[in-house]
Amino acid sequence: MSASTFLLSGGTSKATTLNAHASDNFAANLAETQALLQRAATEFSPVTQASSLGAEDVIITHLINSLKLDIPVFVLDTSALHTETLALLERTEATSRAPIHVYRPAHESVIQFVRTQGQDAMYKSIELRKTCCGIRKMEPLARALKDQRAWITGLRQEQSNARADVPLQDDSEVATKNLSKFNPLAKWTWGDVWHYIATHSVDYNPLHDQFFPSVGCAPCTRAIAMGEEFRAGRWWWEDEAAKECGLHVKK
Repeated sequence: MSASTFLLSGGTSKATTLNAHASDNFAANLAETQALLQRAATEFSPVTQASSLGAEDVIITHLINSLKLDIPVFVLDTSALHTETLALLERTEATSRAPIHVYRPAHESVIQFVRTQGQDAMYKSIELRKTCCGIRKMEPLARALKDQRAWITGLRQEQSNARADVPLQDDSEVATKNLSKFNPLAKWTWGDVWHYIATHSVDYNPLHDQFFPSVGCAPCTRAIAMGEEFRAGRWWWEDEAAKECGLHVKK
């Protein structure tokens, strides 16, 4: 499989069967990831993991738990997540050693947006879609990161062209927000991700078995087809350059 393309096959094979192929650098990448997480926990407290419950994020949570690191995890429940994602959230809350904190959008803000723009407003314009993301994701994110010194994400370099230069540690917002971002899987391939999940029997979102390599809100995520780019299923009706919600976009 190419670096940024999620190739599909016929049948109903699990994502682990299709994708679990460790790269030659897997062992080194894993050791680097573990060391980075340990350093984040000891040198950057308070630090927290942002989890969308995607394949990358469940690995990071698994590592935090297995290494017994004092790093809590937060999830943004946008009130528009797939049933499968919500079920995985419940299982994660039930089994995780690390505390799982769930942040939801202000209910009145959601209702006002739906009342004035409709539930399908995200399809009408990029401006309305980003307004929806602002209400459902950005405002809860600000609450989740309040008083944090650093946060941990599942960004990887091969996810998209916009993320090709993602560093292991991003200090670009230290001066403005006093906030560092750690991307411990930055160098991992998609095959590395699934090799780890398969090897450690990590619980994951079953939507990945249905060819959703990237999972977000239900109205804004679809399965992808043979040869499509990794994030083609996110906001598929928009121009490629616009396809971020704002969580990982520097102002």
